[in-house]
Amino acid sequence: MSRPWVVWAAFLLAHAVVAAAGWLLPSQPMGDVVLVYQPWAHAALGGDAVVGITESWVYPQVALLPMLAAHAIAVPLLPLLGGTGAYLVGWAVLVTACDALGLALLLRGRAAHRRSAAWFWIAALLLLGPIAMYRIDAITVPLALAGGLWLASHPRLGAAVLTIGAWIKIWPGALLVAAIAAGRRGLQLAVTAAAVTAAIVATLLMLGAGERLLGFISAQTGRGLQIEAVAATPLLWAAVAGDATIEYSFDILTFQVIAPAAPAVAAATTPVMMIAVAAILVIGVVRARGGAAWPRLLPPLALALIAALIVTNRVGSPQFTTWLIAPAMLWLVFDRTRAHTPAALVLLLCALTFCIYPLTYDGLLAAHPVPVLLLTARNAMLVVTLVVAVRAVLRTPASRR
Repeated sequence: MSRPWVVWAAFLLAHAVVAAAGWLLPSQPMGDVVLVYQPWAHAALGGDAVVGITESWVYPQVALLPMLAAHAIAVPLLPLLGGTGAYLVGWAVLVTACDALGLALLLRGRAAHRRSAAWFWIAALLLLGPIAMYRIDAITVPLALAGGLWLASHPRLGAAVLTIGAWIKIWPGALLVAAIAAGRRGLQLAVTAAAVTAAIVATLLMLGAGERLLGFISAQTGRGLQIEAVAATPLLWAAVAGDATIEYSFDILTFQVIAPAAPAVAAATTPVMMIAVAAILVIGVVRARGGAAWPRLLPPLALALIAALIVTNRVGSPQFTTWLIAPAMLWLVFDRTRAHTPAALVLLLCALTFCIYPLTYDGLLAAHPVPVLLLTARNAMLVVTLVVAVRAVLRTPASRR
């Protein structure tokens, strides 16, 4: 099991199984790829609207690049598979290639903890299912892993990679913020991130983004309460009892809970998120100044920040579970003896998320008790993961002098 070729074979087989499962399972787990990513890429290449540039978008603008790359991979496959099939295969190939680069970096050297992290990644992919590949979040997982590993050996490169990842989907920025708070070369990391951001912003402005430059932030503030959000759990049980409803929002392409209390709950998530993130960062800074070992402080601090972003979010999309994979792998690499419990929790969250989406998602939309119970268990485990990560930050041992 420790031979590199065995790890690689299992890794590629897991990707093939998960990619194929997307074609077979219910609830269109590949839906976003062909219903939104492909049209966005086609419009940009065809001279029509360019999301994030000529019109506001829900994602940071660099997220369009992987969508265009998948289109380029799909072009030779068009005669065989048609537009939709070719783009789906192109996307799966792109994600597999990005993950393979991340695995190659992870397996450099023969340390047992790196192989443990690789097997953890394979298990997480299989347990989470198609949502682990068929969303834009899948592109950011190997970026976050590479950036996190490079923070220890090549901090400027790590900061640059994490900044680029944040311009695809915001969450990799939490890893960078955690690294800065952990106190090792924080100024160097911040300057590098600022320089990369300035270059991206300048490029976008030259392309004509203008007032749409930060449209992905304003788009989030106008959202309602998505059904999978932790804060929506009580209202989902109200829907089971017939006191609330579930409706589809065509503006943001997701299902939301409609109830008298829903707007107030959704509005409260933003300040709660800010308070939670600030509190975790303060704890991290205090522990860093108290002498906590940087490699042992970074993974739990990053996991705590990312878990807080999920737990306090008005959106609770199933692909958010992929955010937890990278910090768990980094924890296994940097501090394996303390990583067993959080790694097990992340695998449990992957399995629960898969049971909800896509397996019982139709029942969840109809507010059936069993899917709502599964979602309640998943959301409870998210809170437990947050608590475990914060507790680990507080208990991070000091460096030996």
